[in-house]
Amino acid sequence: MSGHSRWSQIKRKKGKADQQRGKLFTKLIREITVAARTGGGDLKINMRLKAALEAAKAASMPADNIKRAIQKGTGELPGETYEEVTYEGYAPGGVALMVRVLTDNKNRTAPEIRHVFEKSGGNLGQVGCVAWMFERKGVIQVDAERISEDELLALALDAGANDMRRVEKVYEITTTPDEMESVRRALEERKVPVLEAEVSMVPLSTVRAEGKDAQAVLRLVEALEEQDDVQAVYANYDIPDEIIDAITAA
Repeated sequence: MSGHSRWSQIKRKKGKADQQRGKLFTKLIREITVAARTGGGDLKINMRLKAALEAAKAASMPADNIKRAIQKGTGELPGETYEEVTYEGYAPGGVALMVRVLTDNKNRTAPEIRHVFEKSGGNLGQVGCVAWMFERKGVIQVDAERISEDELLALALDAGANDMRRVEKVYEITTTPDEMESVRRALEERKVPVLEAEVSMVPLSTVRAEGKDAQAVLRLVEALEEQDDVQAVYANYDIPDEIIDAITAA
């Protein structure tokens, strides 16, 4: 799955440089609001909200924006009601996709997502058509240039992690969703530089994509990520590094 992880890293770096800040903030505010609505405003017990706040702070979102988003979620301020929906389908080459959405109008969002799939050569499927190919896990990323692999592996496993691997300059630690926060907290207490921590849908197996299929898959993923209502896109593609380099350089 190195190709998938590598493209995700490239997208994150690119996003910090050229993604419209307003669009990024909109996605983060929705996540904070829904997290606060479903789990309350107490960060000690609402791990989803804590993760959302960490992402907002990493994006340099103003504290007032964060506070208002929480208050809208807890009902202290009026605000939109967002529905959480996951769409499933296939990209060219048989690559499976899961698209997590937060929307205030599902009747508007569903046709938009279907149009993006069809325009990019994919197919939007029924609920459950690809979900069985993914597993919900906590994923923690650590700067690989700041700590040795053996030291980090020992710390992560002692804290309750399941596995760890290196992708370029990043170590990816996987945990159960419930253990992610405790593992991250244990690493931070030992001054380990955590870059990102999130609960993600991790593919159980991957589909090799090359040539035109690889380009089409990445175009579809990028088009979906640019939709205002889309919070995350999960895919099970494996694209060789040299193809990603060529696409990135184009």
